[in-house]
Amino acid sequence: MQLNLTTNRLTIELEWYEQLWAVTLERQMHIPLSRIDRATTEEPQSNWAEIRAPGTFLPGVIKAGTYYTKRGKEFWYVTSDRDYLTLELHDEPYRRIVITIPDNIVWAERIDRSLTELRSDRQIPIE
Repeated sequence: MQLNLTTNRLTIELEWYEQLWAVTLERQMHIPLSRIDRATTEEPQSNWAEIRAPGTFLPGVIKAGTYYTKRGKEFWYVTSDRDYLTLELHDEPYRRIVITIPDNIVWAERIDRSLTELRSDRQIPIE
């Protein structure tokens, strides 16, 4: 998985095997920064009441794909690593994107810094 951050958007690019596990044809997700509420590295909440459609779940190994929760539609690609990056979104197909990536803390800081700059330039209120 590769992440790319520009002045106005975050791109998440999946490898072919990540697409396979997530059961998705989309190789890239383009998320406008203006639609990201926040980025965190906290362990995300997950429970048995989530509906996987479509995706893969092997307890302790992988959780990948589209999940429907009480929070809304979410995309997960989480392995047994604990390097979580959670993106809280609005006005996007997914309400939340949860992934595990190396340097998750660095990525969260970069995204938050970009969000702060974007909001100060456009004077968008922080929710």
